[in-house]
Amino acid sequence: MKNIVVLISGNGSNLQAIIDGCQQGKINGTLRAVFSNKADAFGLERAREADIPAHALEASQFASREAFDRELIREIDIYTPDVVVLAGYMRILSPEFVAHYQGRLLNIHPSLLPKYPGLYTHRQVLENGDEEHGTSVHFVTDELDGGPVILQAKVPVFEGDDEADVTARVQAQEHAIYPLVVSWFVDGRLQMHDNAAWLDGAKLPQQGYAADE
Repeated sequence: MKNIVVLISGNGSNLQAIIDGCQQGKINGTLRAVFSNKADAFGLERAREADIPAHALEASQFASREAFDRELIREIDIYTPDVVVLAGYMRILSPEFVAHYQGRLLNIHPSLLPKYPGLYTHRQVLENGDEEHGTSVHFVTDELDGGPVILQAKVPVFEGDDEADVTARVQAQEHAIYPLVVSWFVDGRLQMHDNAAWLDGAKLPQQGYAADE
């Protein structure tokens, strides 16, 4: 059984999807620990309810981002993770952290990357009048939301939608595809090399497995 560590900052709905996937046998791995950079993150309660070690590490305790990340690495590595999963983790990671977990660091981002990296993706979609939106699971590199895309899910945007409507539609897809990608990784089917994602030995296209190709 592969070891999984999840990093969160808030509600932890994607964390819950991964907890459920492990409990239901859809992910052949053990969720060893959850870390948050916010002590009041509800996701920590989700972890505790599932008897998963839950840790809070706040930036105010450290002199720099690098010092914070070094301590986070030290604490994560106690759990010997095979994969580190970012599930709504709202801190930019230092190059040292990314390098330490290179090839085993996953993130989910609420847009169809490379469109709308960064924050406020749902707002941008509505302001720009897009008819399509979605979410992307990708490997993490030093480029913000710029690592190789593994899998995307698309959702429609309807006239009259507000941010809450779009958020709910996207999150429903996130909760389906993130556990799937984690299961691919722990089963040894998914790798990153040559700055690309590979599934079952085949290089995935730029938009990931869900690309219309």
